[in-house]
Amino acid sequence: MTEETAPVESTPKTTTEIPTPWLDSLEGVRATSLDYEEMTMYQFLKRRAKNEPDDPFMIFPAGKTTSYAETIESVEKIGAFLLSKGIKKGDRVTLFLPNLQHYVISHYAVLAIGAIVVQGNPRYTLPELTHLLEDSGSRAIISISQFQDIVGKAMKSSKVEFAIFGHVSDYLPMIKGFLGRLLGKVEDVKIAESNNVFSFKKLLKSTDKSGFKEADISLEDDVAVLQYTGGTTGKSKGAILTHKNLCYNSQQARALIPMIPDKTGSILTMLPLFHSFGLTICMGMCLQMGIPMILIPKPGRDQKFFAEVLDMIEKYEITFFPGVPTMLNAMVNNSAFETANLSSLIAVFSGGATLPLAVSQRFKKVTGADVVEGYGLSETSPLATCNPIKSEKLQPKEGSIGLPAPDTVLKIVDQDNASVNMALGERGEIAIKGPQVMRGYWNSEEESKIALDGEWLLTGDIGKMDEDGYFYIVDRKKDIIIVSGFNVIPNEIENVLYQHPAILEAAVAGIPHPEKGETPAAWVVLREGMSADSADIVKFLRESLAGHKIPSEIHFREELPKTMIGKILRRKLKEELLGE
Repeated sequence: MTEETAPVESTPKTTTEIPTPWLDSLEGVRATSLDYEEMTMYQFLKRRAKNEPDDPFMIFPAGKTTSYAETIESVEKIGAFLLSKGIKKGDRVTLFLPNLQHYVISHYAVLAIGAIVVQGNPRYTLPELTHLLEDSGSRAIISISQFQDIVGKAMKSSKVEFAIFGHVSDYLPMIKGFLGRLLGKVEDVKIAESNNVFSFKKLLKSTDKSGFKEADISLEDDVAVLQYTGGTTGKSKGAILTHKNLCYNSQQARALIPMIPDKTGSILTMLPLFHSFGLTICMGMCLQMGIPMILIPKPGRDQKFFAEVLDMIEKYEITFFPGVPTMLNAMVNNSAFETANLSSLIAVFSGGATLPLAVSQRFKKVTGADVVEGYGLSETSPLATCNPIKSEKLQPKEGSIGLPAPDTVLKIVDQDNASVNMALGERGEIAIKGPQVMRGYWNSEEESKIALDGEWLLTGDIGKMDEDGYFYIVDRKKDIIIVSGFNVIPNEIENVLYQHPAILEAAVAGIPHPEKGETPAAWVVLREGMSADSADIVKFLRESLAGHKIPSEIHFREELPKTMIGKILRRKLKEELLGE
């Protein structure tokens, strides 16, 4: 009689070397290393204004087209005003703006004088904006008149000394039809000017730009942007991006689409510029390519909006469109998609969430444009990888986030020991090294230590690399939920849930969503003798959280699963729900 032996689990393979098969795969396809122009993003703008002053830089549909010369004139005036108010190199200035000319002008004005742009999401609630201002130590904020109330309240508990407000109509000849759908409620609110509240438009008229002085900037050492993103503690953290990070990443991104010549077409800018994706892949790329941004302040969701977007692609000869899967899905499912003239499109870049294969295939079939998926994080400025675009030698691989950008190295490391490199095909945490990797997190040494292992950024994403150097994300080490490209921290939602008087315990986890990639779901245990329904809880959450953070599902339970030490098991709740 022979004894039956149990199957032995294979031990994951490791390697002492870092595999780099993408270098061979990309030979003859695109550059794997670049000679970078050592310039700040403001200096790229200044060069365009000098060499092509009358060329358009910003186009506001049905509104004003702004040239490079007009942009630099306004940048220097706003910069001169900030200097006159005592804003100096290293000071933080928050931009709380949608995709309007005000954002672009303010962004370059702040960078030009050596101050630091703090990226504010205009969908933030009062607690979220207050945290941003307090954590960054901002001395000034620039916004639009509709947000005066929330900005004024947030200023009271911060170090902000003054605010500048623009009007949506500052760059519009009139508000009608399409713009109404772009902007929602667009009625201008009167600016309550005072000794610390100023009108953007009036400053452009009254400020003498002779007071402007460009700061002496070190690309390597000086901070350009604080890009706020999810942290493990439940509060958003500011990723510290230097001038070098932004300068190099915009050139890395440009190298990925050599098939689009300079000065050809335009870029459809629906991605928010306050997010690193829009900041680099739209605004930064426009300066690299010398083509205008088509600014969309508030993307709609209905069929009529996307029908007009399809019209814009023809009208403005859009050649490059960076977006998220939800945008692309809405376009291919629009009734006008099959008949629209989209012949100008050459490349479409998708990020922020997994791109469904059916969407990319239909888009390419109808338009002829390559639709490829890439990958990045706020901490990498953001671009780190991209699938090949319009290459006869290499094709995008289904489910892959692509191959590393120039001068970027990715490796797969052991989830519990980052010093151990995993072999090809093995699962582990994705680590990234390159000139686009952040310096650390603002005011958060502990978070920085968790995220950075020397020059390597530990992403928290679990992935693998194949024999050709393509990377794949298979899971997430952290509990962060990615909703349409935006990081959502479960702890942040849970903290608000616990403030509800009827809730005893709460847990939040991400669940799959056909359009957004993921969406938050919540599980709650009510206090004995108290009651609440989903509508009541959602209403309570909306007072403190932006819309994309509101759970799409709320499940009521008598108890939540816990470990022996009492830690709530989010993953078990998620598995139970998805199993059902």
